[in-house]
Amino acid sequence: MMETENSLGLMDKYQGPSFGCKVPEFGWRICLAHEFEEKRKPFSAANVSLSNMIDHFRLGLRYFRFWCRKTYVEKKAPFIDMLNSIPLRQIYGAPLGGFGGGTITRGWRGEFCRWQLNPGLYQYKTVIDDQFIVCLRRNGQTVYQQVLSMEKPYTLLSWNWGYSGHHAFYHALYPRAWTVYHLPGQHVTLTCRQISPIIPHDYKDTSLPVGVFVWEVENESSEDVEVSIVFTMRNGTGSHSDKDGGHWNEPFCFQEGGEQVSGVLLHHCTSCNPYTLAVSARAKSGTEVTHLTTFNPAGLGNEVWRDLLDDGHLESPSGQSPPTEKGQLTAAAVAASCGVPAGGSNTLEFCLAWDMPCISFGTGEKKYRRRYTRFFGSSGDAGPALSFYALTHYKDWECKIEAWQKPILENRDFPAWYKSALFNELYFVADGGTVWVEVENNIRNMDLMGVEKSKLSELSRVLQEFGRFAYLEGQEYRMYNTYDVHFYASFALLMLWPELQISLQYDMAAAVLREDREQRTYLMNGEICSVKTKNVVPHDIGDPEDEPWERLNAYLIHDTADWKDLNLKFVLQVYRDYCLTNNFTYLLDMWPICQFVMDSELKFDKDGDGLIENSGFADQTYDGWVMTGPSSYCGGLWLASVCVMCKMAEILKDNSVLQKYSTILENGKTAYEKLLWNGRYYNYDCSTHSYSNSVMSDQCAGQWFLRACNLGTGCYEVFPRSHVVSALKTIFELNVQRFANGTMGAVNGMRPSGHVDNSSVQSNEVWVGVVYGLAATMIHEGLVKEGFETAEGCYRTVWERLGMGFQTPEAYCEKNIYRSLAYMRPLSIWAMQLALDRQATSRTVEAGEGRVSETAAWHAETLKVEPRESAEAPGVGRLHGP
Repeated sequence: MMETENSLGLMDKYQGPSFGCKVPEFGWRICLAHEFEEKRKPFSAANVSLSNMIDHFRLGLRYFRFWCRKTYVEKKAPFIDMLNSIPLRQIYGAPLGGFGGGTITRGWRGEFCRWQLNPGLYQYKTVIDDQFIVCLRRNGQTVYQQVLSMEKPYTLLSWNWGYSGHHAFYHALYPRAWTVYHLPGQHVTLTCRQISPIIPHDYKDTSLPVGVFVWEVENESSEDVEVSIVFTMRNGTGSHSDKDGGHWNEPFCFQEGGEQVSGVLLHHCTSCNPYTLAVSARAKSGTEVTHLTTFNPAGLGNEVWRDLLDDGHLESPSGQSPPTEKGQLTAAAVAASCGVPAGGSNTLEFCLAWDMPCISFGTGEKKYRRRYTRFFGSSGDAGPALSFYALTHYKDWECKIEAWQKPILENRDFPAWYKSALFNELYFVADGGTVWVEVENNIRNMDLMGVEKSKLSELSRVLQEFGRFAYLEGQEYRMYNTYDVHFYASFALLMLWPELQISLQYDMAAAVLREDREQRTYLMNGEICSVKTKNVVPHDIGDPEDEPWERLNAYLIHDTADWKDLNLKFVLQVYRDYCLTNNFTYLLDMWPICQFVMDSELKFDKDGDGLIENSGFADQTYDGWVMTGPSSYCGGLWLASVCVMCKMAEILKDNSVLQKYSTILENGKTAYEKLLWNGRYYNYDCSTHSYSNSVMSDQCAGQWFLRACNLGTGCYEVFPRSHVVSALKTIFELNVQRFANGTMGAVNGMRPSGHVDNSSVQSNEVWVGVVYGLAATMIHEGLVKEGFETAEGCYRTVWERLGMGFQTPEAYCEKNIYRSLAYMRPLSIWAMQLALDRQATSRTVEAGEGRVSETAAWHAETLKVEPRESAEAPGVGRLHGP
């Protein structure tokens, strides 16, 4: 078995003799009987030190008043609910569904347990009625019938529950997952393969709200066997609306081109965002599909169990079920049956689709059509067509997924844990409360956001062609496109779905030009300021409980108009995006926006030495960690941004801007080295606080982005390479190896003495996404071994020790606590892949072979990604994909 299986005993309890059908070598694998020993608690006020509690006492009072108003007056959840953190449930598996149509998560033990159908809002309930059941028949008699679940509930008592988890295991390599069930005493092994249409550079199928379950049945006995798999599903998600009444089910059959798909539609008729679930199976030669239109999931379940037990089929009544009464639940079941010869195998194919074509956010002010409606319509009757399409196209999806993943999985230089982490962390792009909506054809630029056409010429075209895309900062931190965090996560979008990154950037550029003069009180300091200042980058584009895109900056802890990193992160992303796409029109459009935000940023250089100063509060992404004066983090981002401004001005032949920022850059570099370099690393900041010389793990973020842009060396060297390497080695020695014996990644802050910096609520945390970015920086600088070792600590901690798979948190401490489950920033692991490909490309160039890495070649050849260049814009060493 692979290294991740052995490291923390995730497979120790597995007793089955089979490792399934077509299960890959690499991924995250766990026995269904496994129990995680460590049970962590979410961060709370009890975890705040007395000194920090005193410092933030007024913040606590203001937040409590805000929480009460939101909860009891407005009847809405606050954008961050600090009083009701989501408890850790060590159960989640790969989510089902593409981008922007909602997601349904099936846990690694087989339960359907996390629902995100209403945009950005989650239902964390295991719906016990949603199950797979297997029935085996030999010689006309049922010999085995079992719910494939370890649960033993108090409902559906006629069903045979309590499957032994010792005889099954789960394996995830997103966007696919495998569950292997050995049926004791039956000499039959079932492999359930779960597939979602997550395909790089595909902007149609990747939007579809569907998941496919392919059941491979292996009969190792000497007798033929008839196998039936039943898929049961409640009409609902475990929420209060399940009992509102008015819900109904109906059977369907969809035929086209000699193919047939049959199943049941479950119409969930809520007043806001109604939807239909479609449960179906593929009928083909030798496979019979039957159904039960409705049964009572609160009863004994005899309607399903005895019918199946009798002959391995369901009765298949015709017609619609009556609408449910208030307080009543309803569910449906679909069965697929086939014969499997002795020593042979066969396949049964199921689909779960959901159709919520039109959505409104919390205010209900506007309606949006989801992206997939472009291809399947918005009338709410797409369930049959979606099911048919998924069941007749999933093989093509798998071919594309395997072609994408193969070069990485077969690369012997990459450790097994990394291959698992790289793909499995991608779950958040789909399951981050993600919305992907259409922009109507008749909407013009000025209608979109009050933007003058001359400033963003391609805004309307980009949004109409690729739609609007948004994902949450975290499932607990409910803000869309939180920009200081997207800075880290954006590598995944850019490298795999670049048009979504471009669309997001156009939306953000338009938001820069807006202002909102409404006054509000900020919780940190109690000051009353505007919601949004013109020509500065917003923190986020809104809360799904409000009206995203219309009302910006749901975050109200700080006035982020004074944050030092947001503007800089926009500029850095613009140039990086151009480097990897060669989209010259995009660069032209973004150029004036970059100048606006940099002009806004210049006011933070109080003494005119070419280096900005922090303002003595937590004015950047570390919003609980104060920086004062020049700081390594913000100062480094500033210099990197000034450098790319020079580069963009050079490409665009804007000599006045080039001269302006070249002067600033030379002065700023001198000031940065003089004020912050201590001979070994860059000091945290220039304050008089005792922690001013702490070792910050993220101090080289500016250099990271420069290297991602093929800058940072030679004539574009901003930070002396010897200093960068020394700083990274110091971070590795102190923040990584001296923290938790080097097994948990890099702590944010470490004192030069080798003790953790406990000066703030964030300095003593590990931020998983920051660690992956740090590892990428190390790889760019040739410290590949250190980079892998640094990142490995986070993967082992999250996925193997703490049971946080498919809910990677923002942060954890060495002991006891974590913060903010299911977070955006860990998508930065794709920056590691970019760095590794840059290393591979450099090696081949140095060897004189003139070729790029296998992964880059895959993007160029297989997906036909074409560079978009202008005669005015020479190529800048673009990589075709990751």
